[in-house]
Amino acid sequence: MIVINVNGKDRQVDVDPDTPLLWVLRDDLGVTSVKYGCGEGMCGVCTVLIDGAAERSCVTPVSSVGKGKVVTIEGLPDDHPVKQAWIENQVPQCGYCQPGMMLQAVDVLTHSKDLSEAGLASAMDDFTCRCGTHPRVLPAMKQAAETMKKGSKS
Repeated sequence: MIVINVNGKDRQVDVDPDTPLLWVLRDDLGVTSVKYGCGEGMCGVCTVLIDGAAERSCVTPVSSVGKGKVVTIEGLPDDHPVKQAWIENQVPQCGYCQPGMMLQAVDVLTHSKDLSEAGLASAMDDFTCRCGTHPRVLPAMKQAAETMKKGSKS
């Protein structure tokens, strides 16, 4: 048995330690917001946060999570600046990649020192969105960055 913390709750799963976190989340825990894209960690669709860092769950063995805290889009509060900016900028089209993209944006906005437009574009450049929502992602990220910056001053 392996115990992992997902969205603030310890969950016990009986899986092979090498099982990708993606399949544990989807098949064993029913967290279907985490999507399968390429299976090689290249597209970003399966991105989750592990201890606040964006990780590609399709190439992350569940055993490597250890005592880390996994956050999926459901674990991000509804009033989080990234969620709010995504809604206000009408970023999603089909929505398939959006949970992973939003979580990667959270990591970038929380940890990146370069929040210029070029820096944000570069940080999201390895993320595949077949609908082409990237032009709306940058304004949403800039809005979320401003909101997060204001929130940290209070």
